[in-house]
Amino acid sequence: MRILSIETSCDDTATAIIEWDGENATVLADTVSSQIALHTKWGGVVPALASREHLKNIVPVIEETFTNAHIKKEDIDLIAVTEGPGLMPALLIGVSAAKTLALVWNKPLIGIQHIEGHIYANFLRSQISNQTLKSKIFNLQSENIFPLIALVVSGGHTQLVLMQKHFDYTILGETQDDASGEAFDKVARLLGLPYPGGPEISKRADQYRIKNEASSMETLQKKFPRPMLNDDNFNFSFSGLKTAVLYSLKKESEETIKDETFIASQCYAFQEAVVDVLVAKTKKAITLYSPKTFVIAGGVSANVRLREQLKQAIDSINLEVEPPSNKISFLTPEFAYSLDNAAMIGVAAAFRYEQMSAKQRKGLLHTSLSLDPDANLPLQNLSC
Repeated sequence: MRILSIETSCDDTATAIIEWDGENATVLADTVSSQIALHTKWGGVVPALASREHLKNIVPVIEETFTNAHIKKEDIDLIAVTEGPGLMPALLIGVSAAKTLALVWNKPLIGIQHIEGHIYANFLRSQISNQTLKSKIFNLQSENIFPLIALVVSGGHTQLVLMQKHFDYTILGETQDDASGEAFDKVARLLGLPYPGGPEISKRADQYRIKNEASSMETLQKKFPRPMLNDDNFNFSFSGLKTAVLYSLKKESEETIKDETFIASQCYAFQEAVVDVLVAKTKKAITLYSPKTFVIAGGVSANVRLREQLKQAIDSINLEVEPPSNKISFLTPEFAYSLDNAAMIGVAAAFRYEQMSAKQRKGLLHTSLSLDPDANLPLQNLSC
């Protein structure tokens, strides 16, 4: 079975073709056209501009994917597309393209929730053949990964999600205001750093941590608050942290806030505060629910400091786990699949299709006439 997947939830036009045998998937081609250069001068994604670029890029990106996969449209068995959440003008382009292709080619069409794709990106793994990276392989049939907890961290979402089985989602907690990725972008803007802000802050924070002694960093680690850190729930809040950075900068001279060392120090202090909250809430959820697997998902999952601190936390918890067979597995997406991409949408679609009844599969032939994008689409259980 070969699946064409399309992702246009924000500012990346992405398509992929994967081959699925019921247990394993091979990514035959994966293409991403980035709009970062376009949106950098605006300091963030402009929905109307993103939509225009998607409209311009979608056909060439699909054609390039087919060329790289060395297959024809007749070889496609299923089309998958990001249904939501995301920017409505951007989602419209991807969904419209997928519906058109499904209708003209008479192919079944399935809509996929964007965050679901990020969660399932954790199971994509590289395979090297003849010394060349040719494909990505994963196996999802094992039930030994459940229960599973996912920490979703992106520009639009910060959530802790419990899964007792495939496509069975319970939101344990989520942000009450700004998402973690959104906070990174806003603080980067306050510090005069270019878009996208997350990688810029992370780079400077990591450089500062390497160059400076522990004594100088100790004070910075306590500079900004850890919102909701000790609350008896799994919710998050990052708006107040962003405001704390703003008020702190207002106390400094114009010359100081332009100093590169000072900027790096603030990046470090801010990143430590965000990571501390994410790690603390995650540890609390793991302690309560005792999952077999923990994964991170979303663009902020590419943050190296967050990965390091989560790994230390999981390792610490595993020291107390008996027997060893009950230790928690910590999976992270490969960096190539941390950010928005279409391969993750194809992965989720493949396994959703595998779990469907014959009647549900037959119904996908009519999705081209009924599927509509939803900018606020929640994670949905398979039965929904």
